[in-house]
Amino acid sequence: MRALTYYSVLASLLTFAVPGSEARSSHAACKAFPSTAAWPSEKSWAKFNTSTGGKLIQPGPPPGAVCHHEQPTFNSDQCAIVTAAWRTVDFHQGHPVSNMWQQFNNDTCLVSPDTPCSGAGYPAYVVNATTAMDVKLSFDFARKHNIRVVVKSTGHDFQGRSQAPGALSIWVHHMQSHKTHKAFRPAGCRFTIDTPAVTVGGGSQLGYIYEELDKINQTIVGGNSKTVSVGGYLTGGGHSILGPRYGLGADHVLELEVVTPLGDIVIANECQNKDLFWAMRGGGGSTFGVMTSVTIATHPSPKLVAGLIGVIGPSDAPWVQDMIGYIVSQLPYLASKDVSGYAFFSSNITAPDGNNGTAIYSGMGGEFMILDTQDINDMHAIWDPIFAHVNATWPAALFSVDVNPYPSFQSWFSIWYDQNPAGYDQYIGSRLLDQKALASNSTALGEIFWKSGASAYLVAGKGVRDAKPRGGSIAVTPSWRKAIVHALNGYVFAPLDPAARATALKIVDHLTEPLRKIAPDMGAYMNENNPGEPDWQHTFWGENYERLLRIKRAYDPEDVLWCHPCVGNERWEQKGYRLCRVR
Repeated sequence: MRALTYYSVLASLLTFAVPGSEARSSHAACKAFPSTAAWPSEKSWAKFNTSTGGKLIQPGPPPGAVCHHEQPTFNSDQCAIVTAAWRTVDFHQGHPVSNMWQQFNNDTCLVSPDTPCSGAGYPAYVVNATTAMDVKLSFDFARKHNIRVVVKSTGHDFQGRSQAPGALSIWVHHMQSHKTHKAFRPAGCRFTIDTPAVTVGGGSQLGYIYEELDKINQTIVGGNSKTVSVGGYLTGGGHSILGPRYGLGADHVLELEVVTPLGDIVIANECQNKDLFWAMRGGGGSTFGVMTSVTIATHPSPKLVAGLIGVIGPSDAPWVQDMIGYIVSQLPYLASKDVSGYAFFSSNITAPDGNNGTAIYSGMGGEFMILDTQDINDMHAIWDPIFAHVNATWPAALFSVDVNPYPSFQSWFSIWYDQNPAGYDQYIGSRLLDQKALASNSTALGEIFWKSGASAYLVAGKGVRDAKPRGGSIAVTPSWRKAIVHALNGYVFAPLDPAARATALKIVDHLTEPLRKIAPDMGAYMNENNPGEPDWQHTFWGENYERLLRIKRAYDPEDVLWCHPCVGNERWEQKGYRLCRVR
């Protein structure tokens, strides 16, 4: 999610559960947990560590512990370093247990020395998995001892699926590799797919892939954050600023190597393990298995024009809300002109007032892109009719346009990749909007987007509608094929406050409900949403959910992988820090 950080640029233009005693069994009431009788002995953990070649990590005090006097890792110099890095994604993505959004560790060890600190909200052990065999051994050990398993690459997860207290975490962060192909023949198939492709390790991050492919003037359909890795991105479906041309990221997957929770290392493509191939492309991460490598179709890196465009007015002007509604109603027009990008709507934009000061404005600011051109006038020509209507209807509106040519996707991405902060508590909500929703009353649209401060991502449209994934389809909600806009909102709340957390979920639900009402037949993007989404099974997967559930039961009958909101999780619930069967 790209937050409203563009406005600074635009302005310049203008408690542990009680230990139990259940036996080690897949039918036990709860998953094994530290300090319970079911938890493996130190000898068992040591033997497991040996089997992995010494890749087992016992995390010890969390990363924020360096700021707490009572912790053995306290170090004032290190505290200053960690505190300075805490709001950066790079710090959290490179740590085996740290998470980019604090609430998913239950705020159990923040960098503030005035807050409590313990490892209660973090995994108990981590396997630094660098091979598929490491993942298999981890699953085998977890099944034997009935241990909850989570999977982490970078922790860039708005649903918190890569974290769980007392779990065994499979950390695939160092599965970084790439191999390019001029054409690709899927294993077990009798044909070759005549398209360039790249095979990457399951922990490979998008920024790394873009850099390597740019050397041969190629790119993949991917997201706008360097630290998003292919595992979580593709299993969620993966939207992209290139999506209106090419489709979703998962539409371009040609083959996967997957380790299932049963400990099988398999190849999934359109010729073998077809159900798993389908489910792993959009059915959600940390559910059906661990992606240890993936082959993705690549495309010539496009020349493009992109930059910032803003339309704003005085925040107290009664007409601003109507202006916002009009701009939202024009998003289908922009999509028809092959414009992609991110539009942010706000009633609190600080911008120059023309008298060497600043003022508060309302309106739209965002980043937009068109492909296959180096002429900035092409972008102006698309927007000119919108500007003309706004100027004629609301003459006090202000405009800003700063677009530039870029010779390749990587040349743009290296400047404009998502640089939003991390290390705080936040929930987000979202909804996919189709032509019908955006053609509704523009006054209503203005009220929705102005009051909620919602964003509208032009990442769907023709490319997603007309995509031809291998095997015929993928597991994402069919709503993606009708969508033009991915609309979303968010709410930041105070840590260590259960009431604030509960209120935040209610606020996000309240902000999202008007989007549901104008698009009642649509769904939502699961990777950018929250654990409180109503009827999440069908909101995230629509008619595909029942098929996904059957596949989950086949590949993970013991629920070794469990997360929320994830396919097939209905048989368990988290009680305190423990995962227990629903009775």
